[in-house]
Amino acid sequence: MHRTLCDRSSVAIAHICASAVAVAYVLAFVLGAGMSAAEAKEAAPLANDPVTERRLMTLSEELRCLVCQNETLASSRADLAEDLRREIRAQIKGGATDQQVRDYLVARYGDFVLYRPPVKARTILLWSGPALFVILGVALLLRAVRRRRLSLVDDPDDGLLDDINADVTGRGGRV
Repeated sequence: MHRTLCDRSSVAIAHICASAVAVAYVLAFVLGAGMSAAEAKEAAPLANDPVTERRLMTLSEELRCLVCQNETLASSRADLAEDLRREIRAQIKGGATDQQVRDYLVARYGDFVLYRPPVKARTILLWSGPALFVILGVALLLRAVRRRRLSLVDDPDDGLLDDINADVTGRGGRV
């Protein structure tokens, strides 16, 4: 009897401990989420000149975020994207043309920074790759169809058609 009472009390203590740990995790999550929201960055102020800001947005929509890689510089919230937008804004205010800004970023980060890289010897596979894969797929499909036709001509159904005709006409068996 004493042993059963001890077993029950240890199970109860284990449940209490597990509940306390669960409550601690929930509190840590809620407090952590609250801290994250409180520490969130504010949006960078727009340039005083709307023309500069329009040029910045046009340029940053043509450029890739180097951290996110699938987002434009305009839509990315990464720290590097913010730094690059700040750099582009400074160059625009300094009198650089859009092409000069693009050239500066390409010289620094390579063609990867451009969403539409130019057709060059280094990027020819990037531009021709999808067409090559389609051609390869069609060639493999045609090859498979041709092999299938040849196998049907070389091995003409081994009397299967005769069996089907016999079943249809009701004669049962080979003709």
